[in-house]
Amino acid sequence: MAAPDSMSTATTGLAPRTVVVENLVVTYRVRSENQLGARQLMKRGFRSRTMTEVEALRGLSFDVHAGEAVGLVGSNGSGKSTLLRTIAGLQPKSEGSVFVTGQPQFLGVAAALKLRLSGRRNIYLGGLALGLTVEEVDERYDDVVAFSGLGEALARPLQTYSSGMRSRLAFSIATLTSPEILLLDEALAVGDRAFRDRSVRRIQSIRDDAKTVMLVTHNLTEIQQTCERVLWLRDGQIVMDGAVDEVLDAYGEWSDRNAED
Repeated sequence: MAAPDSMSTATTGLAPRTVVVENLVVTYRVRSENQLGARQLMKRGFRSRTMTEVEALRGLSFDVHAGEAVGLVGSNGSGKSTLLRTIAGLQPKSEGSVFVTGQPQFLGVAAALKLRLSGRRNIYLGGLALGLTVEEVDERYDDVVAFSGLGEALARPLQTYSSGMRSRLAFSIATLTSPEILLLDEALAVGDRAFRDRSVRRIQSIRDDAKTVMLVTHNLTEIQQTCERVLWLRDGQIVMDGAVDEVLDAYGEWSDRNAED
């Protein structure tokens, strides 16, 4: 949804807000098994299932400003990926509002690439989807090849790539332009160390260009390298929102206590 006037610099006294989330609720309807014996389960089959509601996000509210990089941490199932997908417009919200200044660029591990096409053709299709012309993709093609480090593999169909190679190509394509809002969901998790280092530098460059980055990763070092703010989510709620070291220290202590239980 387009941003309201209240996202301006004059209203906040800070850099313009690029993402505003207000009382966001996302509820899933899922099927669950009733407690039945084996004979009853075999007899009733799918009729033994009932619909239940799961609150993935519970009333989240926060703002993100231009030039900010915000890391999202939390255990599996805490709502991090759901939050990014909702901001990107890929996940319907149940209640509340999400305002953004432009079209967010979402990149997850399972980024949508055409598996039967070569890496080269995917670069061109991705560039066109980002609003570039063929000539503009031509101008940036060598840079994408160098950044991805895939070399001659770009002539092969993506279905022959490893998950790490696909991740490298997807990130390289997503950053052909400098998106207003870049949402990364474990997108660097399967890349090698050299590529992750290049990606961190690219993220820092996007921030320097007064753009917004939101990053979900279990690699806390990546958050320390790229972010100055962290949101800690647990059970679909914000536990803590603050400076990187402060939040990561608290999150680490909580994780250690729960690992011992």
